[in-house]
Amino acid sequence: MDFENAKDVAILAISQYGGKVILSLVTFLMGRFIIGKFVRFLSNRMNHSKVDRDVHPFLASMVIVLLNVMLLLSCAGIIGIETTSFVAILGAASLAVGLALQGSLANFAGGVLILIFKPFRVGDLIEAQGFTGFVEAIQIFNTILVTPDNKTIILPNGPLSTSPMTNISGKGIIRVDMVFGVGSQNTLEATKTAIQKAVDACPYALKDRAHDVLLNKLQPDSASYDVRVWTTPALYWDTYYFMQEGIKRQFDLDGIQAPQKVIYVKQ
Repeated sequence: MDFENAKDVAILAISQYGGKVILSLVTFLMGRFIIGKFVRFLSNRMNHSKVDRDVHPFLASMVIVLLNVMLLLSCAGIIGIETTSFVAILGAASLAVGLALQGSLANFAGGVLILIFKPFRVGDLIEAQGFTGFVEAIQIFNTILVTPDNKTIILPNGPLSTSPMTNISGKGIIRVDMVFGVGSQNTLEATKTAIQKAVDACPYALKDRAHDVLLNKLQPDSASYDVRVWTTPALYWDTYYFMQEGIKRQFDLDGIQAPQKVIYVKQ
């Protein structure tokens, strides 16, 4: 008797829901096929547009997740499952997860802002959060920097998107500011000529930019000169150290003397 009842219930369920289940399954398979086609089309359009390539994976992932959630809700509605309760549960779960992961969501939002507004790009030299380095990767939650001494720095995108940041590579060129001191017995013309020779000999200095050699401060026993050399951000430190050595060699060749301490004896 129990077997007969179970058989009748199974036949009733199949007759009542079988068609809906098959239709839901067909809808799911067709939906997955259409989503795949649409995402590939969207990726091709982004590749041929001006959308930053760093944003492509993020946008594609967001579209895939959104469309799949809509597809599952549609399939559940075809079967006859009330989707309103699922939406409410999903909203409550999202709120709970959001409260538990406030820091991660802030980093996620910061990553979105960085990818959209692009205050810096991969390969740029930036200074942020007390660190200076080249941007190796812009991820959804973190930005990866590589310092000049080859250290990897991981910066959370949340604070990075809301705090001051210097994009050293933003303009494509950078000025190396240096100060050199000489003795006051050296003439202005001889000193500036020697410094200019060192600047002209620097292979990293830009040839299409004017470089400055300026008298900064004059004291009884010394004079200091501001030397400003334009170069590319990637060659900043090469320019700096080459100029330090070049100035020393040129001063020795031209007889430019270093500052000498003068001691006054009070009678």
